[in-house]
Amino acid sequence: MLYPRAMAILEDLRRLEEDINTTRQGISGELVIGASTIPGTYILPAVAASFKNEFPGISFEIRINDSAKIVNAVADNALLIGVVGAKIPSAGLLFQPFTEDELILAAAAANPLPAAITMEELYDLPFIVRERGSGTRKSIEVLLVQQNYTLDRFNICATLGSSASVKEAIKANLGVSIISRHALRDELANGTIKDIQLSGMKMKRNFYMVTSRKRTLPNHYQMFLEKLLNP
Repeated sequence: MLYPRAMAILEDLRRLEEDINTTRQGISGELVIGASTIPGTYILPAVAASFKNEFPGISFEIRINDSAKIVNAVADNALLIGVVGAKIPSAGLLFQPFTEDELILAAAAANPLPAAITMEELYDLPFIVRERGSGTRKSIEVLLVQQNYTLDRFNICATLGSSASVKEAIKANLGVSIISRHALRDELANGTIKDIQLSGMKMKRNFYMVTSRKRTLPNHYQMFLEKLLNP
């Protein structure tokens, strides 16, 4: 009986201290944000820079891990805010979409594949996949199921633990992969990787802000959350 009430009292004291500091010196403090690979590497740094320009007293730590681990950290109160690429069911958590992402089929520029292929043709190609727990992998699985396909039929040649390693494997022509357009911005621009159209497949997903339904966010966290949701 005492534990949840004690936690609520400590939360109120922290919030009071932050409100007093905010009144004295404006928005300040450290923001520790958990993020899966794509938003943590390609989206959050620019948002963080913009927020810090507006509130110079803020400092950032962005902890990057797969979506499942970030969601678990928020559920365990080890993180106050997470940014992930897939909804992973967890009691007591709130998922709020804040931006859209496009997944694309990517191949090495030297790969002789045509500009468009069918799903049946993709099944025969060596395919690189992210590890279990990855938001990108979860999104691919969901998109495939929605259109009556399955990842089990793919000719998986490698399972890799980061978008960076997937990109390098694609460039080395180990195989093809479905990956976020955000992650391939430079490679598509300089021509080392090409985008292959996958006939009949729509591959879009949301990135989500994940927070606890029961915890009240400190003021500077709440301000950052509002900036992400209302850019």
